[in-house]
Amino acid sequence: MAAVLPLVDLKAEVRPDAWLNSIIKGDCVAALDALPDQSVDVIFADPPYNLQLGGMLHRPDQSLVDAVDDEWDQFESFQAYDAFTRAWLLACRRVLKPNGTIWVIGSYHNIFRVGSMLQDLRFWLLNDVVWRKTNPMPNFKGRRFQNAHETLIWASRDAKAKSYTFNYDALKASNDDVQMRSDWLFPICSGHERLKGDDGKKVHPTQKPEALLARIIMASTKPGDIILDPFFGSGTTGAVAKRLGRNFVGIEREQDYIDAAAERIAAVEPLGKVELTVLSGKKAEVRVAFNTLVESGMIKPGQVLTDAKRRVSAIVRADGTLVAGGEAGSIHRVGAKVQGFDTCNGWTFWHFEDQGVLKPIDDLRAVVRAGMGKLG
Repeated sequence: MAAVLPLVDLKAEVRPDAWLNSIIKGDCVAALDALPDQSVDVIFADPPYNLQLGGMLHRPDQSLVDAVDDEWDQFESFQAYDAFTRAWLLACRRVLKPNGTIWVIGSYHNIFRVGSMLQDLRFWLLNDVVWRKTNPMPNFKGRRFQNAHETLIWASRDAKAKSYTFNYDALKASNDDVQMRSDWLFPICSGHERLKGDDGKKVHPTQKPEALLARIIMASTKPGDIILDPFFGSGTTGAVAKRLGRNFVGIEREQDYIDAAAERIAAVEPLGKVELTVLSGKKAEVRVAFNTLVESGMIKPGQVLTDAKRRVSAIVRADGTLVAGGEAGSIHRVGAKVQGFDTCNGWTFWHFEDQGVLKPIDDLRAVVRAGMGKLG
């Protein structure tokens, strides 16, 4: 079960990770202030939407719609909502790592105000994503378009953050080798996934579908990352994070929601290492220069490299360049020259001899990368 922590000074805890995989009970801003600086990788925030409902909503048959009319979604003015938004975003900015990102979801009632505040606070907007609902609630009065989507804003901590996680290759591969678009089609939370109390009523009025959180987590985190949800509610973020091998920390002030979330998360079985390995492409690999092989002694100055069929050869120089037929330069430039081409991938073209067998120098680069991974 997820640990439930009281609102205390978590910076002073004996164990610096005492708050990991826990639900902190308390106000989100106060709880955020108790977390360490630059301690989380990704934030998913589902703040109050400030729906501004003018009264009870009825269907055409006069039955009452179970709309969001909870006290936590009500603000006396737009100015009060803006002040609240600024406070929790500033607190989130402090706990977010420099290369971290934040996701905020909202409806037309609040998302534009949140987006403006994000920019005012120097977050850098990366995408707005439209969650299209396959089964949205009808517009019962027939005076507006059916509200069939919500908007997510994805932002980095600042404009200079270039090393944030985006699992582009995995998303593309899972999308039939087509780039993942910014419009996502998911049903609203219903059926067995919807948490209900003993009275049959919804535990939380705005429970998000697990599929939505899974897309967010798989897109922008790595196994072992820490995901913060400052409006934890029924615990969807924690449940999906646990299943996908990520750490989480949730903040929630309502005890009923905390109880439901803790029980829900306790029932989740994490996936194994094989299932959680993230597909990555060349862009995600650690850069290794050819001179690294020379400096490490894996390739020696004076050593002869050839193509796979031994038709051409080049000599390795101490500075990590090659020379062949009067041409000198990088493994790529010399490889292109000896073939009469404009370009060449020197890593796969040039081979070294290992016990009478020719192997591409790319094999040695893979060994270096594996060693870097162990050091990391």
